[in-house]
Amino acid sequence: MPTQHWKAYAPDAKAPWDLRRVVHLHRRAAFAAPWDELQRDLKAGPEASVNRLLKGTANGHTPDDFAPTAEVLADAAVSAGDINRLKAAWFYRMLFGPDPVGERLALVWHDHFATGNTKVRNARAMHRQNELFRTHGRAKFADLLNAVARDPAVLEYLDAPTNRKGHPNENLARELMELFILGIGNYTEADVKEAARCLTGWSVDADVFAEHATRHDDDSKTVLGATGKWTGADLLNQLLKHPATADRVASKLVKAFFGEGACPADAVKELARGLREHDLDVNWACGVVLRSRLFFADANIHTRITAPAEFVAGTARALGLFDPAPSTLAMADWSARMGQDLFDPPNVGGWPGGRAWITSRTLIARANYAAALIEGPNAGRTTAYDPVAATKAAGLGATRADVLAHHHRLLFGTDPTAEMSTRLAQLDGRKLVIALLSTPEAQLG
Repeated sequence: MPTQHWKAYAPDAKAPWDLRRVVHLHRRAAFAAPWDELQRDLKAGPEASVNRLLKGTANGHTPDDFAPTAEVLADAAVSAGDINRLKAAWFYRMLFGPDPVGERLALVWHDHFATGNTKVRNARAMHRQNELFRTHGRAKFADLLNAVARDPAVLEYLDAPTNRKGHPNENLARELMELFILGIGNYTEADVKEAARCLTGWSVDADVFAEHATRHDDDSKTVLGATGKWTGADLLNQLLKHPATADRVASKLVKAFFGEGACPADAVKELARGLREHDLDVNWACGVVLRSRLFFADANIHTRITAPAEFVAGTARALGLFDPAPSTLAMADWSARMGQDLFDPPNVGGWPGGRAWITSRTLIARANYAAALIEGPNAGRTTAYDPVAATKAAGLGATRADVLAHHHRLLFGTDPTAEMSTRLAQLDGRKLVIALLSTPEAQLG
């Protein structure tokens, strides 16, 4: 593995393993963490904490009946054909699932292989795709790509069933090259046309992938300089071997785990080189990233705008709102109000992300969600959050200063600055926590 940029993190005087870095790990790699999990990992150290996340055993609040409950929720949504209930079933996983990194990667791939139910109109197909991202999200990219390229939801979304010999439809071929695998500048228009011919005959029959030989163009094609009677499977193999594929995967993972400008271009190239050497193994790359000194560097802490789904699930988890938990239907609705409507990205390019998440309208939605979560009813909770009780449970007193100190440590891993204390000086109790969650700083992770 290249090591110039991806040296393993080892705590020292310049980069100690402190609460700030524990909070950073969970807010960036997962969906935040409540106080007890932060304290557990602060004591355990970085190696044990990262290993726990990568093994899918980091959530200390996963109920014993999680697996059957998650299955029942998803099956009920599919049976009813209710996409909103399917969104809620996913938020249940984000809130209670044992593998938060796996759910984060499912969200990453949902954005990367963007598919919208507004066009697909099939909750069952969207659920299967969601499970596909969960199953293959940290596997080798070849496994993920081969599954996605044959996924009925993707095929319907990109009009693949209309692609047949003599009448090629270029949508699937174009998005495979432009967005999913290579990126702009690594193929020509002629490559797209020839790739579409390779994919002729790929279709969906009764919600299942089907390959119709009679619709396939079996004549010779030239794709990326190679000529042959290529099939769809041949095309995918060619694209996977292209050097740009590793660059694309590396860039996607860096976008997920790093803040703006926190990962040098040379580091992305080095990670891509390592991916090529490790057969595009996403789990390997995640381990390299999350164990690296670059990930825990000051320049990467608190520098990435959290996506709405991350903010919604992460705020509830950080506050320890597990019993009673907020309504996951309400959580999905609040995420949509903030600009991220799960199972319905704006287009095949996914959500713009980054600074695009923050507008005057979405900031108001985030503040309103914070108020709903703390007060209770508008987030589906039967009781209001008690900031004093939470502060006392962390070993502090019941004063306004104690409440601010605890919640600032919980969200940011640091004590409040004098400026923050002054900014929130007129507030206490629940209003203080709502205001803290509504600050510009709280939108970063």
